[in-house]
Amino acid sequence: MTSLRDGNDVRLLMGGGEYFPALEAALGAAREEIYLETYLFENDVTGQRVAAALAAASRRGVITRVLIDGFGCRRMAPSLSGLMRDAGVELLVYRPDITSINLRRSRLRRLHRKLVVIDAQVGFVGGINIIDDMYTPGHVPPRVDFAVEVRGPIVDDAHAAVTRLWAIVSWTEFRRRWRAWALRCAPNPPAGDQRAAMVIRDNIGHRRDIEDAYLEAIAAARSEIMIAMAYFLPGIGFRRALTDAAERGVRVVLLLQGRVEYFFLHHASRALYGSLLDAGIEIQEYHKSFLHAKVAVIDGYWATVGSSNIDPFSLLLAREANVVVADRAFAQQLRAGLLGLIESGARPVVRERWSKQPLAARSLAWLSYALFRISTGLLGHAKEHEAG
Repeated sequence: MTSLRDGNDVRLLMGGGEYFPALEAALGAAREEIYLETYLFENDVTGQRVAAALAAASRRGVITRVLIDGFGCRRMAPSLSGLMRDAGVELLVYRPDITSINLRRSRLRRLHRKLVVIDAQVGFVGGINIIDDMYTPGHVPPRVDFAVEVRGPIVDDAHAAVTRLWAIVSWTEFRRRWRAWALRCAPNPPAGDQRAAMVIRDNIGHRRDIEDAYLEAIAAARSEIMIAMAYFLPGIGFRRALTDAAERGVRVVLLLQGRVEYFFLHHASRALYGSLLDAGIEIQEYHKSFLHAKVAVIDGYWATVGSSNIDPFSLLLAREANVVVADRAFAQQLRAGLLGLIESGARPVVRERWSKQPLAARSLAWLSYALFRISTGLLGHAKEHEAG
């Protein structure tokens, strides 16, 4: 069961337009310590601004540590990393040794979470990488994603997570015992009146925590489940939880990526549409721009915002971080945002039309799905994924 902590202040940030100004302001106010983890760190205007803010913090004596993923940032611009390192920023790479011909399961375990902790007092959690919202193919409207700015006791948990992983990666990279300096302070006092929890996924003691948080909330749902997801390819257990909810009268709405970004994953996800629609689940495909959201609202009270998709990569391989919030005002704000996205840029998938798709379209979807299932099995995860 997800353990919620009292006394938090969780502020919803929609898109880079809200996230990056808040992040830059917090970096500019840092006095002792910064930890930043990201999957992507692009050399665009946004990436350069964030790198400059990190470099400035380091120059004024703030311990500044940046952890990037070895695959997501495999082509990181030397000028960007050089700017930070020259200023004294400590930059480490999580699992840098992946190659196209070496796909052992351990090599595919990536750092997908987007997590920032400043002075052990303020945190940022969500799905937004260090990348400009307009950095997308075709120059479509800005991509859609969410993050939260948090203060209060759950920042203690976020701080523990980033310092622990930094120590692990430091050990791995330097191949020697290394004592990672980390800010020591009293637990954060209450900063608000919201109940919240920091939920992480790793391959040690928290392998199913994010998925279990979803399943727990879905099982308790009584009126409505809204999930907005960039990549949606759940296992049997997750699909069964959604269909069970629909059968007991809960409205279930899925807002999913409509644009094709990753060809096979896109079509594999669509192989599940038929059974979901038959169960009475509503599916909306967002076409206005790229949907990178990883959020949900249940019964207008429970909400989650984070980095974890509902797919094998996030649930079985990657390090992820979500915040769960039990607060009606927060949940209603997020729900209103999702309804706005549906109204402005989504198209409903109609069951009657979907069932009459051409054979070629159905075959492509099922072939893509089969390829994903086979690849999951080859990674040694098939049995585990079918269980949840």
